[in-house]
Amino acid sequence: MPDERIIAIVGAGLAGLTAANALRRRGIRTVVLEQADEVREVGAGIQLSPNATRALHRLGIGPSLSAGAVRPERITMRRWRDGSVIGQTELGAACEAAYGAPYYTAHRADLHRALLAGAGTVRLGAQVTGYDGATLTLAGGERIEAELVIAADGIHSAARRLISPDRPRYTGVTVYRGLVPAAALDDPPPREVNIWLGPGRHFVCYPVSGGRLLSFVAARSGDDWRGESWTEPAQLEDVVEAYGDWDAGVRRVIAAATTVTRWALHDREHLTTWHTGRLVLAGDAAHPMLPLGAQGANQAIEDAVALAAVLRDTTPGELPGRLDRYQRVRQARVASVIDSVKDKTRTHHVTDEQASERDAQMRESMLLTNQGWLYGYDAEAAVLDPAA
Repeated sequence: MPDERIIAIVGAGLAGLTAANALRRRGIRTVVLEQADEVREVGAGIQLSPNATRALHRLGIGPSLSAGAVRPERITMRRWRDGSVIGQTELGAACEAAYGAPYYTAHRADLHRALLAGAGTVRLGAQVTGYDGATLTLAGGERIEAELVIAADGIHSAARRLISPDRPRYTGVTVYRGLVPAAALDDPPPREVNIWLGPGRHFVCYPVSGGRLLSFVAARSGDDWRGESWTEPAQLEDVVEAYGDWDAGVRRVIAAATTVTRWALHDREHLTTWHTGRLVLAGDAAHPMLPLGAQGANQAIEDAVALAAVLRDTTPGELPGRLDRYQRVRQARVASVIDSVKDKTRTHHVTDEQASERDAQMRESMLLTNQGWLYGYDAEAAVLDPAA
């Protein structure tokens, strides 16, 4: 795509900022339009697997990201009542040697700042109120002419509704999120991702911000609350009660918390079309994903770098075919990841009577050697493969 053209990116979240970084490194001008008056990310943890960190390192943000991120030694699945080990995935040096990139746990704000530094022009308070092809109308009447619009405006994407109605379906699961200082625990958990599985709920905890903080996620089934927002305040007492008879490691983390937010998980039908004319979707706007596989952000990053790869040296006449390629390759990839997430949705909350069969299967599936389909995937190479 020639240098004189510009791509407009709607949304300054992880997908939008990664796309800006990736496009600019390929010599393509961008402008990111963010409706908020300030750019900030929700204060929560994020897991970044090698399929995403490989791309982030290519973008040159590895040093700034790794300065605050943690490289956990393993992912450990535990039983809810006593914390005994179900299965493990070795990470650390073994993972990097196997897949050529590290596994990080990080504060979302740290990743956001690293991406923002390389995103070029970011306009705040720029709410898009109208789409006419690749011409955008902002609140106040300003019009922006672009060669292409990348809509990375999240799960409540206005652009997605131009392609298909938004029909969220409540899953019956509510997620609580929080951060606690590691120093507040007399016996902090090791530098690993710990996941306790139990009937009707599970609990995830891992270090972020250089190990100074612990991020936790508590998911429970059967809650009638349905607000789909990451920032909705919640009652800490609800989390204390829900996990009151769980392993001491879980209870210690919850006891150190002072605030939590909650988020009702909603599912959506797969979109068959991710682009129309000169508008294309990326990240949660294209494929909202339940968080049980810790892949939502990772897949958004894959989308962004794949888009940048197919758009390089694109003429206007080639654009529809390039977007078709992006859609075809990314839809197949995301479908496989969503299948894995659905399996976790089914297995994470089984009863004690069903757990023994689940545990035997999980021990095998968690081995590092069985993660190649996920961790070893190269989104840029895949979308440029002539056979794709």
